[in-house]
Amino acid sequence: MASFQDKLGKSLNQKGMIGDTFKMLEENTGVQKLYIAYGLGGIVVLWLAFGFGAQLLANTVGFAYPAYCSIKALESSVKADDTQWLTYWVVFAFFSVIEYFADFIAGWVPFYWLSKCLFLVWCMAPMDNNGAAIIYSKVILPLFNKHQGDIDQVMAKAQGKAGDFLDRVTEKAKDMAAEHQINKNHDD
Repeated sequence: MASFQDKLGKSLNQKGMIGDTFKMLEENTGVQKLYIAYGLGGIVVLWLAFGFGAQLLANTVGFAYPAYCSIKALESSVKADDTQWLTYWVVFAFFSVIEYFADFIAGWVPFYWLSKCLFLVWCMAPMDNNGAAIIYSKVILPLFNKHQGDIDQVMAKAQGKAGDFLDRVTEKAKDMAAEHQINKNHDD
């Protein structure tokens, strides 16, 4: 617990959006940053466990911070942060698809939204072997490698059909535009 508290204290004292926000809160309230963080964490945990809008909060936690970090990673020249956040988004998307088909689980699992939020925080944790890295390497990559040929064939077929569809729609739009122009000229 002391190690966690030390890491939390360091992150609250760093320059940037989080550190600056907590510094401002500390100055305005007179309450130490660490206690404010624990208080906010407690409110979030209770809200996720019992509150209205827990699904929205869990999904916001899983999206907002990673999106912010992803934009920063894209704008930096370092490749490692790009890989970290791209891995997170692959796992996030994989989990979202599974969750869509197993949506009924949310009603059966006690504290589902709290569990989901904790899972997503584990996936985005700033460490080498966070949840996203483990799930990607142990689950997603082996599945992908096993089925890559089939996936490539399906994607090629889908691209071909999408291209054919787009060609037909474009031709239909041209025909309709030409017909409209003829009718307009005929009416004038």
